Amino acid sequence: MGRIVAIDYGRKRTGLAVTDSLKLIAGGLTAVPSHELLFFLVDYTKKEVVERFIVGLPKQMNNQPSESMKYIEPFVRVLQKTFPEIPVEYVDERFTSVLAHQTMLEGGLKKKDRQNKAMVDEISAVIILQSYLESKR
Repeated sequence: MGRIVAIDYGRKRTGLAVTDSLKLIAGGLTAVPSHELLFFLVDYTKKEVVERFIVGLPKQMNNQPSESMKYIEPFVRVLQKTFPEIPVEYVDERFTSVLAHQTMLEGGLKKKDRQNKAMVDEISAVIILQSYLESKR
């Protein structure tokens, strides 16, 4: 059985999360510089079977796509070209960064650790993936 990989795409860094092989639990994978993301995913798919990619869809409060879609859409097109056999779905990512910071606070992380933007991106990807998994149950 394949895993599901969630992508919280950013201009500088991208947070990644992945399910277990039974697709029950979302866990953080890593955060990578966005310019290295495709290389990372190619390498990852050589080691693990990936069934689906979930990409965070940034929306504004009025439900319109946010400005960052102009960076995400070209990436998704390249992702689909690179992995034509793996479906790509968007999942609303509103408030994931806020939830990630809240999770870090509740987890008792020190201020210095909470300022680690790579960790925030990775936790955001976990929240996106968990949201996707819950919507499918």
